[in-house]
Amino acid sequence: MEENFENLKIMVIDDSKTIRRTAETLLKKVGCTVITATDGFDALAKIADTHPDIIFVDIMMPRLDGYQTCALIKNNSAFKSTPVIMLSSKDGLFDKAKGRIVGSDQYLTKPFSKDELLNTIRNHRPDS
Repeated sequence: MEENFENLKIMVIDDSKTIRRTAETLLKKVGCTVITATDGFDALAKIADTHPDIIFVDIMMPRLDGYQTCALIKNNSAFKSTPVIMLSSKDGLFDKAKGRIVGSDQYLTKPFSKDELLNTIRNHRPDS
């Protein structure tokens, strides 16, 4: 049975078009509303406008990286409790630790599977 994630707003911040498109396709299939952004600057304005329930952010991005983006989101009282999931192609301990320091709620290694993506949302959705 496919779960229903309707009414969940998910933001995916990644400079890779492929990752954005993959995540968007998977998430729309289960009923999520998806907002995408190409980098941290692009994302911050959209976050203020759309108030996503969960934010996925890539670590390696130009201009504003994932750590800086996460820190800015978490330092804003309106979004402090919004789960931020770091995405990285590296599965390093250092990256995970650094992600925790800036306040990220989880760490997902790319490429992620559909199950990993959906489990992460399940664990962090506001009503769980």
